[in-house]
Amino acid sequence: HASVYDLAFASPSVNSLFFFLLNFTGDITQKGYEKKRTKLLAPYIIHTPGTKTFFFQGKNISLFASSSQAAPPSSSSRYRERRSRRTHRSGGTRDDRYRSDIHTEAVQAALAKHKEEKMALPMPTKRRSTYVQSPIETRTPPDSSSGSDDETSQVRRQSSVVAPPPQVHPNLQSPDSWINRTVQGSSTSSSASSTLSHGEAKPQPQNGKKYCHCVYKPQFVCDCMFVLPLPLSNFILLVGVPVNSRVSTKIQQLLNTLKRPKRPPLSEFFTDDAEEIVEVPQPDPNTPKPEGRQIIPVKGEPLGVVSNWPPALQAALARWGATQGKSPALTALDITGKPLYTLTYGKLWSRSVKLAYTLLNKLGTKNEQILKPGDRVALVYPNSDPGMFWVAFYGCLLAEVIPVPIEVPLSRKDAGISQVGFLLGSCGVGLALTSEICLKGLPKTPTGEIMQFKGWPRLKWVVTDSKYLTKPSKDWQPHIPTANTDPAYIEYKASKDGTVVGVAVSKVAMLTHCQALTQACNYCEGETLVNVLDFKKDMGLWHGVLTAVMNRIHTISVPYAVMKACPLSWVQRVHVNKARVALVKCRDLHWAMMAHRDQRDTSLASLRMLVVADGANPWSVSSCDAFLNVFQSHGLKPEVICPCATSPEAMTVAIRRPGVPGAPLPARAILSMGGLSHGVIRVNTEDKNSALTVQDVGHVMPGALMCIVRPDGPPQLCKTDEIGEIIVNSRAGGNMYYGLPGVTKNTFEVIPVNANGVPIGEIPFVRSGLLGFVGPGSLIFVVGKIEGLLMVSGRRHNADDLVATALAVEPVKTVYRGRIAVFSITVFYDERVVIVAEQRPDASEEDSFQWMSRVLQAIDSIHQVGLYCLALVPANTLPKTPLGGIHISDTKQFFLDGNLHPCNILMCPHTCVTNLPKPRQKQPGPASVMVGNLVAGKRIAQAAGRDLAIELPIPYLTEALHWRAQTDPDHVLFVLLNAKGVAVSTATCVQLHKRAEKIAAALTEKGSINTGENVVLLYPPGIDLIAAFYGCLYAGCVPVNVRPPHPQNLAATLPTVRMIIDVSKAACILTTQHLMRTLRSKEAAASVNIKTWPTIIDTDDLPRRRPPQIYKPPTAEMIAYLDFSVSTTGMLTGVKISHAAVSALCRSIKLQCELYSSRQIAICLDPYCGLGFVLWCLASVYSGHQSILIPPFELESCLSLWLSTLSQYRIRDTFCSYSVMELCTKGLGTQTELLKARGVNLSCVRSCVVIAEERPRLALTHSFSKLFKDIGLSSRAVSTAFGSRVNLAICMQGTTGPDPCTVYVDMKSLRHDRVRLVERGAPQSLPLMESGKILPGVRVIIVNPETRGPLGDSHLGEIWVNSPHSASGYYTIYGEESLQANHFNTKLSFGDPQTLWARTGYLGFVKRTELLDASGDRHDALFVVGSLDETLELRGLRYHPIDIETSVSRAHRSIAESAVFTWTNLLVVVSELCGSEQDALDLVPLITNVVLEEHHLIVGVVVIVDPGVIPINSRGEKQRMHLRDSFLADQLDPIYVAYNM
Repeated sequence: HASVYDLAFASPSVNSLFFFLLNFTGDITQKGYEKKRTKLLAPYIIHTPGTKTFFFQGKNISLFASSSQAAPPSSSSRYRERRSRRTHRSGGTRDDRYRSDIHTEAVQAALAKHKEEKMALPMPTKRRSTYVQSPIETRTPPDSSSGSDDETSQVRRQSSVVAPPPQVHPNLQSPDSWINRTVQGSSTSSSASSTLSHGEAKPQPQNGKKYCHCVYKPQFVCDCMFVLPLPLSNFILLVGVPVNSRVSTKIQQLLNTLKRPKRPPLSEFFTDDAEEIVEVPQPDPNTPKPEGRQIIPVKGEPLGVVSNWPPALQAALARWGATQGKSPALTALDITGKPLYTLTYGKLWSRSVKLAYTLLNKLGTKNEQILKPGDRVALVYPNSDPGMFWVAFYGCLLAEVIPVPIEVPLSRKDAGISQVGFLLGSCGVGLALTSEICLKGLPKTPTGEIMQFKGWPRLKWVVTDSKYLTKPSKDWQPHIPTANTDPAYIEYKASKDGTVVGVAVSKVAMLTHCQALTQACNYCEGETLVNVLDFKKDMGLWHGVLTAVMNRIHTISVPYAVMKACPLSWVQRVHVNKARVALVKCRDLHWAMMAHRDQRDTSLASLRMLVVADGANPWSVSSCDAFLNVFQSHGLKPEVICPCATSPEAMTVAIRRPGVPGAPLPARAILSMGGLSHGVIRVNTEDKNSALTVQDVGHVMPGALMCIVRPDGPPQLCKTDEIGEIIVNSRAGGNMYYGLPGVTKNTFEVIPVNANGVPIGEIPFVRSGLLGFVGPGSLIFVVGKIEGLLMVSGRRHNADDLVATALAVEPVKTVYRGRIAVFSITVFYDERVVIVAEQRPDASEEDSFQWMSRVLQAIDSIHQVGLYCLALVPANTLPKTPLGGIHISDTKQFFLDGNLHPCNILMCPHTCVTNLPKPRQKQPGPASVMVGNLVAGKRIAQAAGRDLAIELPIPYLTEALHWRAQTDPDHVLFVLLNAKGVAVSTATCVQLHKRAEKIAAALTEKGSINTGENVVLLYPPGIDLIAAFYGCLYAGCVPVNVRPPHPQNLAATLPTVRMIIDVSKAACILTTQHLMRTLRSKEAAASVNIKTWPTIIDTDDLPRRRPPQIYKPPTAEMIAYLDFSVSTTGMLTGVKISHAAVSALCRSIKLQCELYSSRQIAICLDPYCGLGFVLWCLASVYSGHQSILIPPFELESCLSLWLSTLSQYRIRDTFCSYSVMELCTKGLGTQTELLKARGVNLSCVRSCVVIAEERPRLALTHSFSKLFKDIGLSSRAVSTAFGSRVNLAICMQGTTGPDPCTVYVDMKSLRHDRVRLVERGAPQSLPLMESGKILPGVRVIIVNPETRGPLGDSHLGEIWVNSPHSASGYYTIYGEESLQANHFNTKLSFGDPQTLWARTGYLGFVKRTELLDASGDRHDALFVVGSLDETLELRGLRYHPIDIETSVSRAHRSIAESAVFTWTNLLVVVSELCGSEQDALDLVPLITNVVLEEHHLIVGVVVIVDPGVIPINSRGEKQRMHLRDSFLADQLDPIYVAYNM
């Protein structure tokens, strides 16, 4: 076994996954380690005779042919084997339009090469419930042995030897050098292996069954194994994994993948300009450029003139109807493939005439004619009823009305149904013909009428069954004029963006096209033709309905439904009817090969022409070769295979003529995919993996002229070695998009120009929408379609090529029936490639993820393009076209709207987004250090409130209360309301004074508290809290106000209480009886140590005692109280507020809000810290006004409490928090009529101030104002306040002064700390509202936080404040002086070095406005942008989380709330999902798009969680750091975690 061990241990290809598996911190015993290692390496140590060795790049990689080591199939695998065999027979198990063994090999080789630097992609994490899809999962045990794997339970057929691609000499540069003339024996595509069905995967270049590569490294002995976080992990099921490091391991892997050098190395495409937006990529000097001469238009052979050509197509039908009436025209098949009926030329003629007569004469009343010649009529017939369609089509031609064939609408939700409505509208269709059966099947309204489909015009439906038609009178004959340029019929065409347009084909073009096809295909009278194509349009219509009638051909129509049930039916029809011609697609060739072993004796010898309608698809060559390989023994001749190229506009562009037996087969081109992506033809010499082999589609049509022009820009002629769009001039082509003259000109009237832009002649050409070139001998080659073109970073990629590569990555375990869609979306100034595939119901999570990561590698390797997103959706959920293909434009729309509902998704923005602006480098120079960023002549950004004349001596609050109790004892200071709006408790001045005295006495007696000790107040919002506060001041101790623990959530809230009690070294706790019981309860004991509480005094029933005296502080600088608060970054900080600061703050608020004894204000705030506490407890005692207190928690049981209180008490000034405002907006926004009916009227409210420590939430305040405008709220009433830890109140909108103003700033400049004002509605603009007026006595200045120099007013900087009511410092146990000095007593580095400032920790700017303040000066407004601690430094720029979160919340209707944070340079977005869990994965690409588009950032991790997971503090602010900690500790229980590569 040594060799296998050597391989497994030495090969770097296996290295990274073992790291992936062992990348866990933790412990494992030696024995356990050995056991697990043995289990891991088991697949590598089996020696079997079936081992093959492939050599890739000189590396020897051992391959096991799984068949030889397959375990005996278990019962479940037998069931699956039977089932899969059955599906093979029914065909369609894999979309073999793109089948190519050479390509499959190339992909395998590319993947093998990739393994050397294989990425350890972190697998997304999913909650179990999100992906319980299939019953199969429940039946298969999670680590079921290899027996249940499709791959191993199938007995594998060895494929025949694959012929190597021909060698092309690098020095040959003749035009023929990139074409190889293949002889029959050495077809470039392999033979039998093309018929492998989906269970029979070809051997893969990898060891064992799973893609699990392990490397043993001695230093890993102590590490624990890493298990993929999936319940169904088929990797290795281990136990005892430490849960906390899962996330960090994943992120570590993600970072490792980002550190990998990008392959291929990308040049610095984009340079930064002044606006920091991407620039055009610099051209790469090594890009291949076309070198040939200018192409000369290619002429088809002349269209022969035959004496008996009919003057119009209807005339041919009339002739055969009269002279060959018994001759068969059409045979239709039933669902089993047996002939159902045959329509003769006589019947076809007579029925068409009857229909024409009925249409013209019998639809309306006697006098009115509903249809006139030239009117458009919709033809709605199912695929299974060709006879009715033929009669309807020819009936319309004879009545000279214009048929518009469309698909039968099945439901209102059909893919693209509204676009069909657009077609009918643009063609002015008002009438639809259909059959009786079809009409019965159409969706109906409950009243029995046919449903009005979305976007459709009103239609009148006419049934055309024979029994409803009227026989014309003897003298009536249809009018058959000579073909002219009037439209004969309109063929629908769906364009790339999903719009459906109608290509009008004139009568003469229809006739000429039939003649050209007759000449090119050498049709003879009376031949038999088998048609498998859709007869409503394209080749199926042109050959099988029109040219067939021209030549009296007998058409046998094989509907799609028959092909599904019996894929061999068309081959049998050819055999039975000795057909000379068959019309098929590659799909039909493939299905016939799948089923051919059931038929031994079919013969295809009668065929002289097998027309392959999608022969222009570059991947058709291998289907043709494989089909020939299988059926050559059944008489199929190589020269009869005739691929062709067509488009709705140019109709048949080229077709290979049936060959002469024995003549050499036509050419093949082997092209370099790299060259193709630059639009040039290059022989593929260097890397055979990225080659594209294409077959020719024959010569130009008779009577046509063809050029190749550049697909974008003016139609300039290409050079001979350049790929371009094929344009055709011919009388046999479409002549306009009906009813759309504007679009028509660009497509149907193109005049090519030469290199100098000069038109070459006068003749107009038609754009075919096909990309290709002209090869030697004027053979036409097509390499793709314009609508499948993806332009990424200036290079072209063909969607079909990408599908082919994805299909070559062994999709059998993962992709359902090969259903893969590729499209591009525009994100951040470039196209991004998206692949969406349907996932098999029984695919394991593991296989799917593995397949996705291999597709990434294969496409990167072969096409040198990065995928942006790869999504797997449940089987059968992508929108379908009428014939069962994927409706690409609808799929793209679903993706962009977030309606795709993927079950697996992988985003790779890091690799494919190469046009981000360069990261910003800050240049510290002596100048900027000296002067901050102040430029001479700029105004220094500073502002101040009006003067605050300090009263001397400073009045203490205790004195104020005592004085009020004596002078105005019965004045009510406080009223507390309950949920019903009833005043449950009031306090007059004297009551409050007496209660405070009782508490002071209790403190000194019961608590034996000394002066200056700290006392914790633990109360619900109310008057007890106020009394306890003044009781502490009376006793000379320092109150510490703490939010009580939540009784339902003690485990989370009690530790914070405990922490504040410990940090503040409280000597005693004042509280209520109820809370005292809670603190000592068993439940409390579970989360904290309840034995070590300080003394607890319950203040509910205190005896009437008075303290010996009321304490008066010796100096006003003594601490009055401590204010503790948890910041948004999760920091618990207590600040010291002195008596002087309390007095100054209360005076400042009194002046700003004009508060005095006769005033009433209403407060709906939490009273535990900051300005909320000041307004609740202090301001009334100082100013004497009455405060109506509304505890915010009461709003939970009565939402309208606050608003109805304002109305009932006719309140002029009210204060609330954002949480209260949000509750009202969300809960009452729709009920304004109800409130009005109850008599709620807010016209009394003059100011409603939101108390906050953050940037004003403009959207919320606007919504609130707008919603409650109906009940009288003035639009000017709502404003905000701003405070911080160092200064509790900096701004507050007062009663006088200008209204708060709003400005729009440019977000790009803001990221550079610059402020640039823009107009409202400008792109990338951010609205900001002034945070209220600066309070009296307050000065602010904007400072560079790094250099501490003052800034000009065009800069964003830290807000510093100087005011008599700033806090005295942080309350810390050891007194960290450096932090104190840094935050509370800081000086500027230059300018005014004397003043002491406090640093708020918030970024903002000052703008001088046009408004005037009370003193008549121009008003300076302060704008708060966000907390400095919260900002994210990414790519050298400064981002504010709220801006990214606002964008994210707009991305999808199911995002309730989101939060962002960074972790090791990765941006993590957490979004709460308020929709159903199936929307979860839809959010990932939308979030990534919006952040990239609006913020130029790549999201590293997207986490989708349940509503309510993002923690929010009492002020309604997000606790992003708590969230970050929970994420890293893996405590979020996310619905889905996506790691963007």
